[in-house]
Amino acid sequence: MNPEPPEERGTPVGRRVFLGTLALGALGVVAAPPLQRGMEAFLGSAAGKDPTGLTGLLPNGGGFRYYSVAASVPHKNASNYRLTVDGLVDRPAAYTLDQLKALPQTRMVKDVQCVTGWRVPDTAFEGVRLSVLLDAAGVRSKAGAIRFTCFDGTYTESLTLDQARRADVLVAVRMQDKDLGHDHGGPVRLYVAPMYFYKSAKWLSGITVTEDVKPGYWEDRGYDVDAWVGRSNGRDDEPTS
Repeated sequence: MNPEPPEERGTPVGRRVFLGTLALGALGVVAAPPLQRGMEAFLGSAAGKDPTGLTGLLPNGGGFRYYSVAASVPHKNASNYRLTVDGLVDRPAAYTLDQLKALPQTRMVKDVQCVTGWRVPDTAFEGVRLSVLLDAAGVRSKAGAIRFTCFDGTYTESLTLDQARRADVLVAVRMQDKDLGHDHGGPVRLYVAPMYFYKSAKWLSGITVTEDVKPGYWEDRGYDVDAWVGRSNGRDDEPTS
């Protein structure tokens, strides 16, 4: 059985509010883009305080919906974004957004599978292979894992070093052939193609090489650390790669 999403701290959103939000969600399917973006902003603030799970029923453009475990997330752009690579490396680095985009880019088109059941087929992601950044940093011999941190100040994730070096793991800067927007975790997010989508941390800001895997945000709340689609979390979904 899948673990239930944990209740977050804060005042629960009332039933009438969410019934009204569901109506707004249906309207958002046919509404103009500005109304849709407004609805997504509302969901971003409400999702962390929703003990009912009703936000998961709401439609969203492109098959995705805004979701954050933090009460608010700062916006970053080319002028103030930095991605640090540190830990058990010989050459720590801090990349600007322009520097990441100047590196060799890899484009992949695969299904995205959420552990809660929804799937978005044929989703394009583009970015730098994580292995390229690790090789540039010079990973030390005692390293065995990678710890990811995010500029929402809350979310974390981890991979083994072997998992991180896979060719289908990206530091993504584009999604659906557009620059990665804030609502989808931009300007930079992790993309782990063969694993459930909670492994693909949004608003990526730090890559730290460590000796051992440390459970991330959702693993601390019951989800599997090794999150292979169809082979973890008690699910039998079709693989995404």
